[in-house]
Amino acid sequence: MDDHAVLGDYICVLAQEDGVSIIGMTRGKDTKFHHTEKLDKGEVMIAQFTENTSAIKIRGKARILTKYGELISGRDQD
Repeated sequence: MDDHAVLGDYICVLAQEDGVSIIGMTRGKDTKFHHTEKLDKGEVMIAQFTENTSAIKIRGKARILTKYGELISGRDQD
């Protein structure tokens, strides 16, 4: 594993409701789902972009923290 895979950007996801889905998507010619996690309210996941993960999809209400700022996902944004 090279240093670039280890030094990829991180995001922090704080679930604000039960059942928040976090889906990792692959790099390459065809983008595919490669990993899924479910979080319940109050649970936190820290995820990293790597040589295998080019995108992360979040479904449900959650706070997302990145080095670029904070986002809120979900239908009922406060």
